Amino acid sequence: MTDTRDPDGQVTTRQQGHILLIGIDRPEKRNGFTPKMFEELAKAFTRLEESPELFCGLLYAEGEHFTAGLDMPKIVPLRKEGKPLFPASEADPFNLREPLRKKPVVIALKGICFTVAVELMLASDIAVAADNCRFSQLEVKRGIMAGCGATIRMVERTGWGNAMKILLTGDEFSAQDAYRMSFVQDVVAPGEEFARALEYAEKIAAQAPLAVQATRENARISLGQGWLTAYSKIQSTQKFLYNTEDAQEGVQSFVEKRTARFVGR
Repeated sequence: MTDTRDPDGQVTTRQQGHILLIGIDRPEKRNGFTPKMFEELAKAFTRLEESPELFCGLLYAEGEHFTAGLDMPKIVPLRKEGKPLFPASEADPFNLREPLRKKPVVIALKGICFTVAVELMLASDIAVAADNCRFSQLEVKRGIMAGCGATIRMVERTGWGNAMKILLTGDEFSAQDAYRMSFVQDVVAPGEEFARALEYAEKIAAQAPLAVQATRENARISLGQGWLTAYSKIQSTQKFLYNTEDAQEGVQSFVEKRTARFVGR
């Protein structure tokens, strides 16, 4: 039988309830990222952002490893010319340029998690790692630097010294190290990472989506602009939320002692 798989891999999407499952699918090459995969990843994130019936994303990988990083022979020509990894018309999976992502993303990590895996982890809202994860931000070993958020978010999460230890040496670190530095929120046995991540995604998707997005946005503003700016926006945001259908449903479900059925309006 002829193998019809594209040698440049693919990124798959599948809707499960209000969750968009986003799969990195090139296990025969340890999910090494190609330009095609970056473009498809951006399109998947665009679908998540633009679909009103989708409340949360779950990013995972096929095979034994999340990703060995970039397929350098395929990526180098793009980077030498200073071209972006994905079109400006699509959402940024690393959430570094506007329009910034409104919807939360949970990530399930396993096995080898090099370079782009670490940056996708840091760009996600909740990260679950199998305890066999091998993390490395190894760009300095290749004569380049991390370019998708690690230099920003590592310092933010774990402080200067811890971040520089990783970024300037390219040394590997473990799932327990990632947990200690607040890069991941749960460490589980290998094979359990997807199920645990799905639990978080389902819990998030069961809440009022506009309230989830507003909560996430206010926390992001506080991180970037300070708590006073974030606080100054709470009253107007609350006024908006209190006038939504979901807020009415939240009250009614409380009165009727039942699970709320939120619709995102």
